[in-house]
Amino acid sequence: MKKIMLASSCVLMLASLPFAMGAATATANLANGKGEKVGTAKLKETPKGVSLTLDVSNLPPGVHGFHIHAVGKCEAPDFKSAGGHFNPEGKKHGLENPEGHHAGDMQNLTVDAQGKAKVKVVVQGVTLGDGANSLFQPQGTAIVIHADPDDMKTDPAGNAGARIACGVITK
Repeated sequence: MKKIMLASSCVLMLASLPFAMGAATATANLANGKGEKVGTAKLKETPKGVSLTLDVSNLPPGVHGFHIHAVGKCEAPDFKSAGGHFNPEGKKHGLENPEGHHAGDMQNLTVDAQGKAKVKVVVQGVTLGDGANSLFQPQGTAIVIHADPDDMKTDPAGNAGARIACGVITK
C-alpha cells in the first residue's frame, strides 16, 4: 500500500510540474528613434493567448497604432528593420477586417497629455511556445508603436504612419 501511495504521489508531482514552473514569459524594452528608452512590455502565455502589458512614457500624446511585427530587429531611426506585421496565417490587416486579421494586430494605444500610457491586452492567435504562431520565430518579433492611429481595416498596415518606438521581444 505504501508503494502505491508513493507512486501516486510521484505521478501527481510530475503532472503538476508545468504549472509549478509557471507560464512562459517574455519582455520587450522599447526605444524611440533616438535610442532613448520609452517603455517596457511584459508578455505572458495564458489559455486565451498572450497577455501583453505595455507601460510607456515620453511619447507624443494622442492615439497610436501598435502591433507585433514579424522581425525581431529595431534599427533606429525608422524601425523598418522590424518588417511588416506578424502574420503567420497570411490574413488581411485590421481587427475590423471581415476576412480576419494579422496575428500582430491590436487595438490602438492612447497616450495621455504627459506622454504616458499603460495598457493590458490579450493577443489571441499567438503563443510564447513553439510553432508558426510563436513570437519566438527564428528571425524574432518586435513590438512597434506608430505615429498615428490604426484605422483597423486598411491593408497592409492600417495607415498608422511612421514607426516611433520599437522593442524586440525576448525570453
